Amino acid sequence: MERGSKRGSDGPRTKPPGAVRRRFDQFAAEVAKFGAVGTAGLLVNLLVFNLVRHTTDLQVVRASVVATVVAICTNYIGFRYFTYRDRDKSGRTKELTLFLLFSAVGLVIENGVLYAATYGFGLDSPLQSNVFKFVGIGVATLFRFWSYRTWVFRTLPAREAVASAEAILEDLPEGGAIPGRRSQRQRVG
Repeated sequence: MERGSKRGSDGPRTKPPGAVRRRFDQFAAEVAKFGAVGTAGLLVNLLVFNLVRHTTDLQVVRASVVATVVAICTNYIGFRYFTYRDRDKSGRTKELTLFLLFSAVGLVIENGVLYAATYGFGLDSPLQSNVFKFVGIGVATLFRFWSYRTWVFRTLPAREAVASAEAILEDLPEGGAIPGRRSQRQRVG
């Protein structure tokens, strides 16, 4: 059998993806899942916002806060059980506390944009309110993505260590020797 080919394969053996490629693929999958949950949250947020705004006498920003709180609740479920289901689950109380804390900061960012547009610039039509609500959600989403993945839904340390070790082993030349290091036999003799 030819060196470098798989048994039963006619083509050359493909090298598994390197550590950088694997991390990029994992990050891309995380962004896609975060985006899917975020899109659902966006729809909930805008739907509740417009429903509350047009069926109650609440002011624009208060209606937005109500909508954001409802979206935060639905997003937690999506993030915990879909986007970050493989992450550490040992400290749920701490996780939920951090999630609510960072979500509250996101709520202030999101509704601060709407507040500035509504009361600072007098842009209060239903269309303008929706546009600035959307812009506020976009800005707050960047903060939420960073804070949730960094502080709330943390990766399991063992999984990172195993992935890092596997990447090092994959990058070694055939035979497993580390370039520039002498083997045990070379040191003894």
